[in-house]
Amino acid sequence: MFAQRIRYLRQCRNYRQKEIALLLGLSRSAYTLYETGRRDPSLETLLRLADLYDVSTDYLLGR
Repeated sequence: MFAQRIRYLRQCRNYRQKEIALLLGLSRSAYTLYETGRRDPSLETLLRLADLYDVSTDYLLGR
C-alpha cells in the first residue's frame, strides 16, 4: 500500500523520482526502492514524505 501511495502522490504532482529523492536527501535509486516496495523508509523519511505531500503518515501507510 505504501509504495502505491507514494507513487500515486508523486505522479499527481508531476514530480520525477529524482526530484523527490533530492528533496528528501536520498539517491534516486534509494527512493525507487520505496516505490517498488523493496525497502521500507526510516521513520524520519516517512515523516518527511508526509510533510512533502501534505498527508498523514496513516494515509501513507494505508491505515
